[in-house]
Amino acid sequence: MDAIRTLLESQLLFSLFLTVALGYVVGEVNIKGFSLGSGAVLFVGLAVGGFAPKSAPPGLLGTLGLLLFLYGVGIQYGAQFFKGLTSANGLKANASALFGVVGAGVLAVALVPMFGIKLDESLGLFAGSGTSTATLQAIIAALHSDGASVGYSVAYPIGVAGPILGLYVLHAVLKPKIVQPAAKVIETAEILVKNAEFIGMKFSALTSRLPPGVAIAAVRRDKHNQIPTEDLVIRADDVLLATGTDPVALKQAAETFGVLQTGRITSDREDLDYLRVFASSKAVVGLALGDIRFPEGVICSIAHVRRADADMLPNPDLILEVGDRVGLLVNRAHIKAVRKLFGDSIKGTAELSFISIGMGAALGLLLGLIPITVPGVGKLTLGLAALLLLALYLGKIRRSGPFIWTMPLSANLVLRNFGLTIFLAQVGIASGPKFFATVGTAGVSFLLYSLAIAFALVLITAVFCLWVFKLPFDMAVGVISGATGNPAILGFGNRIAPTDQPDIGYAMIFPSMTIAKILFVQIAAALMGG
Repeated sequence: MDAIRTLLESQLLFSLFLTVALGYVVGEVNIKGFSLGSGAVLFVGLAVGGFAPKSAPPGLLGTLGLLLFLYGVGIQYGAQFFKGLTSANGLKANASALFGVVGAGVLAVALVPMFGIKLDESLGLFAGSGTSTATLQAIIAALHSDGASVGYSVAYPIGVAGPILGLYVLHAVLKPKIVQPAAKVIETAEILVKNAEFIGMKFSALTSRLPPGVAIAAVRRDKHNQIPTEDLVIRADDVLLATGTDPVALKQAAETFGVLQTGRITSDREDLDYLRVFASSKAVVGLALGDIRFPEGVICSIAHVRRADADMLPNPDLILEVGDRVGLLVNRAHIKAVRKLFGDSIKGTAELSFISIGMGAALGLLLGLIPITVPGVGKLTLGLAALLLLALYLGKIRRSGPFIWTMPLSANLVLRNFGLTIFLAQVGIASGPKFFATVGTAGVSFLLYSLAIAFALVLITAVFCLWVFKLPFDMAVGVISGATGNPAILGFGNRIAPTDQPDIGYAMIFPSMTIAKILFVQIAAALMGG
């Protein structure tokens, strides 16, 4: 055993990646539907750190992992985050999480008179149960003592395991029916115009009468296919190539304008051919479809955009991202020019703009250092919460001049999952020695206090989400994950609610609740003699 301990303590990277590997093995163990997933990496790390106290990699490595995770989440869900702040569900989600954070904080402070523990230790328990390092830093700065670190080290693992267990119980008891949205696939319909109401009408007027979710990609006239212009006048027996993701809407369009036909447009590729390209060029990525300028003389129109596993109609406001697959109707003579415009490089879709990532992360870290003065409380800094806020903003605007802030979805997922794993492994190994030492001296009391605080945070947030504001279960999972804070909880949430709503809920909640936790401990320290 001594030889293994020596190996772990002398080869820190070996210890890190061994923890990652063993963590994922343990995370895959399924007991009656319950498994820890990536969260198991933290607990394996605690065991490794307890066994080999000097095996922890530098803390900077864990911070880097957390930075990659938060930056990736912000870039992907920026638009949804800002939309959520002004939506009814977004306001309800933030209110639910705030009630949970304040309720858990009040319980932590109440431990001081009820059980005689020190204020710094109780606030440390609150910070650890909410897995917020920024909150711990705020406590130490306000109270100038190390007691908060003791409470934090004990509570942190509970702050991960408790909410995961809470979400599992909620899912088991409520048995919510969560339907993974079917991937949207573009379908086409050829419509022979027979309705006299539309004959002689301009194309721009005709499109205003289309059912929602239906677009016209091409018109066939006199045995030739053409891309319609706004001032094209519709004639009898014109054939419209309608596209959409809803077969019912396509059928409705056919009944409105005429009758369904087959094969007239799609079988004739003399004038227009179908081409699918990858969006990988800076000339188009980050631009709205309506702002893309094709080379002079090029006859081409965008029929649809496929992102991840879903097809999207070519709305003029839709912004292209790296890796989007764009379906075009184009004259064969212009195919080469169109490929050059879009880039059409699958290799390019896997590449990251490290200039953009470096600038975005550096600006976020810089913002996190700026002290914010709160009347009656003092100065505080947001740390990595500021980086997440900036990443959310960059994800919303997507492009600033030559800088493309977004990244390919596949690269984003790999980057942030790798960052999360490294963060959990490093924190677990580093916390192991203090965790077992504190539990040995303080007994199980701190563990029980931590459980109470963590479950209060989960329960209060869940009650307001599910029963007071009646938010969907998958959205509530994201809100609870954001209120409790640790990415491993979100990872488990994604397993029991496999939609995009947990990620969106987490992104909406995490920055504001990090600020709320910091403010709470600052106010508690000021009011209670810190």
